[in-house]
Amino acid sequence: MHSANHWGGSLEINGEDSTAEDERSRHMEWDRGSVSHQFNHLDETQQSWLLGPPESKKNKYVDLGCIVCSRKALKWSLWSVVIAFMVIGLPTIIAKSLPKHKHPPSPPDNYTMALHKALLFFNAQKSGRLPKNNGISWRGNSGLQDGSTLPDVKGGLVGGYYDAGDNTKFHFPMSFAMTMLSWSLIEYEHKYRAIGEYDHVRDLIRWGTDYLLLNFNSTATKINQIHCQVGGSLNGSKTPDDLYCWMRPEDMDYPRPVQTCTSGPDLSGEMAAALAAASIVFRDNATYSTKLVKGAATVFAFARDFGKRTTYSGGNPYIEPYYNSTGYFDEYMWGSAWLYYATGNKSYISLATNPGLSKNSKAFYMMPDLSVLSWDNKLPAAMLLLTRLRIFLNPGYPYEDMLKSYQNVTGLTMCSYLQQFHVFNWTKGGLIQLNHGRGQPLQYVANAAFLASLFADYLNATDVPGWYCGSTFFSTDVLRSFATSQINYILGANPLNMSYVVGYGTKFPRHVHHRGASIPHDGNKYSCTGGWKWLNSRNPNPNTITGAMVGGPDKFDRFQDLRTNFSYTEPTMAGNAGLVAALVSLTSSGGYGIDKNIIFSAVPPMYPMSPPPPPPWKP
Repeated sequence: MHSANHWGGSLEINGEDSTAEDERSRHMEWDRGSVSHQFNHLDETQQSWLLGPPESKKNKYVDLGCIVCSRKALKWSLWSVVIAFMVIGLPTIIAKSLPKHKHPPSPPDNYTMALHKALLFFNAQKSGRLPKNNGISWRGNSGLQDGSTLPDVKGGLVGGYYDAGDNTKFHFPMSFAMTMLSWSLIEYEHKYRAIGEYDHVRDLIRWGTDYLLLNFNSTATKINQIHCQVGGSLNGSKTPDDLYCWMRPEDMDYPRPVQTCTSGPDLSGEMAAALAAASIVFRDNATYSTKLVKGAATVFAFARDFGKRTTYSGGNPYIEPYYNSTGYFDEYMWGSAWLYYATGNKSYISLATNPGLSKNSKAFYMMPDLSVLSWDNKLPAAMLLLTRLRIFLNPGYPYEDMLKSYQNVTGLTMCSYLQQFHVFNWTKGGLIQLNHGRGQPLQYVANAAFLASLFADYLNATDVPGWYCGSTFFSTDVLRSFATSQINYILGANPLNMSYVVGYGTKFPRHVHHRGASIPHDGNKYSCTGGWKWLNSRNPNPNTITGAMVGGPDKFDRFQDLRTNFSYTEPTMAGNAGLVAALVSLTSSGGYGIDKNIIFSAVPPMYPMSPPPPPPWKP
């Protein structure tokens, strides 16, 4: 049987014929016309079967050794790299090769420049063995024998600050100055850091607080006396003392008696405030901060001793004519507020908000003089400090009613500073007369400027746009405007174009009432009365006491640059502390605003107590 061909046609193979046929087919030429004619009669599917896919253009490849890639892809890659280099790389190289021109920092504002100088005044007032970096070339060691005969003080009462142009260490205004410096640093630490004065102001505060701790037994829990002054004078005295003699402090050779007080709620209350505020400043030094808190608590307990409540100055002829205290309940409020912030002990805030204390301090009497902050009257500062507690912590019952009243009075105090309410007179040149036209007005003005600026910062920090004076609403800008106008007056924006801060500007007092500044630093020692020629000289001071804010002009904007007229030309510790506080509050260096939390670092969380239930109803 033969196999069948199911597809049709014969399967028989003839080897000879097939070979010849193959040879012929290889050498024959196609009849292109007949093929084309036959091809055109096929449909597309049949054509594809016969011809297969259409011939594509051959890609060219480049062998890179490790990889073979298309020449077209390689070309695009190279062009992409070139374009990226031109767009990104080349500008970067050019930018980096050009010399760099750093923008200089913004120049300090006028308040910062004045602040640098105002702090130097405290270096010039230092008593004791001075550090090598004190920076005042015409000052040297002095008062090294102060208190050396006291049996209760090892090493004497060396250190501290001379108060003004004399060589007396008045502890009452000195303590107030330290409290003010500490307060300004607590509120505006960021600004002091920004202008490079943070370490400097801390050194100044510690120079004062180290000295204050010497004036009582700060390691005890109960004391029965404090030393309240070193040196001094008797009015009309003809014997050598700090007032009669005109001598550099380095040359003093006359007796310097120490005044010791067995009663002094005002002075000890202010000492407690200074030490407590400083303990917050030095919170990063636990040992020293604890020492300050301990001293503050001890001296405040002495202030509160019921059997020792007569003013420190009463009847003392070395103190009363110069720094007489008119009361002590304001120091109770001031000292207890600072102790509360320093310790968190509720007994202090309970005292500060006690209705009896506010009554005795006349806090709500609305007497104009009680709205004027000074070394003698702490009432407006104490109420502002306690207002801070309500604004930021809102402790509620049982403190709310009293704190709200303090805030209301603080607002009215600010209203009294506005010229349109005519509470105080103003000079034609724009200076508020907080001491009714008497001498040395600038210290009160600087303090008021600080309070107004600080209150504005408290309100701004809590997004409160202003406050009410009666039915009239005022924005915080009004407070800032008042503060800047008064400080600008002090710095030279006045009818005389006179800067009342020595060394600031080109026109400032040259005959400052100051012993150390007025006597040449020439190696000669001038005797008690031999120095009078420098007091009476018409020549400018040979030594510039940079940063000293003098007493200031009279109520007619007039100023006499006379060394013999202390009411115009004498600077003071308390005055300069207020100036420093006002300047740092107003400067834009380091930004605006206050530090909201540092002052509360020792205050525990406050949860308002529930008020007592109402009395039972009776028909």
